[in-house]
Amino acid sequence: MAIEKYTTTVVGAHSLPRWYEVLEKQVEAGKLTKEDMADAQARASQAALSDEEAAGIDVVNGGEMHRRQNNRHAPPNAMLNFFWQKMPGFEKDESAEYGITTRPKPITPKDEGVFHPAAVCTEKITYGDLGLVEEFEFVSKHARDRDKVKVTMTGPHMLAKVAHDEFYGDDLRAMMLDVAEVINRNFKELEAAGCKHIQIDEPLFAVGGITREEVEAAIEANNACWEGVNAFKWTHVCQGNYAVGEDYDGQIGHRYFDIEPYPTELICDIECDAIMNEGDMTPVYEGHLKNQQLAIGVADVQDLNVETPETLVERMREWGMGGWLPEEQTLITSSCGMNHLTRDVANGKLAAMAGARNLLRN
Repeated sequence: MAIEKYTTTVVGAHSLPRWYEVLEKQVEAGKLTKEDMADAQARASQAALSDEEAAGIDVVNGGEMHRRQNNRHAPPNAMLNFFWQKMPGFEKDESAEYGITTRPKPITPKDEGVFHPAAVCTEKITYGDLGLVEEFEFVSKHARDRDKVKVTMTGPHMLAKVAHDEFYGDDLRAMMLDVAEVINRNFKELEAAGCKHIQIDEPLFAVGGITREEVEAAIEANNACWEGVNAFKWTHVCQGNYAVGEDYDGQIGHRYFDIEPYPTELICDIECDAIMNEGDMTPVYEGHLKNQQLAIGVADVQDLNVETPETLVERMREWGMGGWLPEEQTLITSSCGMNHLTRDVANGKLAAMAGARNLLRN
C-alpha cells in the first residue's frame, strides 16, 4: 500500500503545556480531581489536532496529550507507563504515580546518571485494552477527516526491553512476542473501529549493548504486531533522547545509535508501508529500502529554530530525494516528537513541513 508522495504526518507528540505538571501537583494535593486533569488533557488533545490541521498536516493525531501527566519524564509517561498500566503481567500499584510498580533502570551507557522508571513484569503478559480505540474515536470525532487520523503505539521491543523481567527468565524474545500479541489484537480492534493509519514507535534498535540477534527478534515481534492488519502501517524509528536543557534534568540531546551501528537492513525487513526516520540518516537507507515509503524526518526537533520550507526541501534533496530515493516513495515528517518544544516553535515546524510539501508538489 502507498499514499501520495510528499504526504506530511506527525511523529506523535505535540507541544506539551508547562501547566500539565502544575495541574498534576494540584491533583496530588487534592485541590483538583483526576477528572479535572482528564478534562485538561482532552482539551489539549483538541488543541493539538487543531494546530496540526491549521498548519496543513495531512495525517494527524491528538498529540498524545491524554497519555501525559507532566513533561519531565516525557517518554516514560507517554510511551511506557501509559501502556504498561493497561497490560496484565506488569505489577500494578494504585497508590503509585502511574498505577504501576516501578524501579529505576538505566537505558544507555551514554546516560549513566539518567534512569527511567521501569515497570516490573511478574506474570505472563496477556491481553488488555490499550485505549487505542477510545483515542481514535475521540480524535476522529473532532477531526476534519476521520480517515486521516493516525493512532500511535509503543513497539514491543521498547515495552519489553525497558521493563524489569521477573517472569520470562531473561528471554526477551518470548516477552516481546507476548507483547506483540496484545498489540496485534488491539490493532485489529482499532482497524475495525475505522482507523486507517496506525503507527509503531521503536527507539532502541541501536541502543548501547544491543546485539544483532536482539534486533532480529525485535523485528520479528514488530511484524507479529502487523499480522492481519490492513490499515496503512507506519513504523517510526526514534532517534533516542531529544530532551535539551535544564528543564529535562540537564540531559543533552543525543542519539542512542551513536553507540551501536545503525541496523538499516534489518529495519527494512519490517513489514510496514512507511518507515519514519531521522532525516540525516536517510542516506543509510540507500540499497536497503524495499517497497516501503520513507517519511524523512526533515524538521529537526533538536533545533529550537523554525526552518523554512525551502530549507527542508534542500535537506531532502541533499539526502537523496529524487536521486536514489524515488519521489513516489518520499513522505515528510519530523525527526521525533515535539512535546518538548514551545507551541509556537512546534507549529512553525509543522507549517514548514506543509510548506515543503506544497513546494515539491507545485
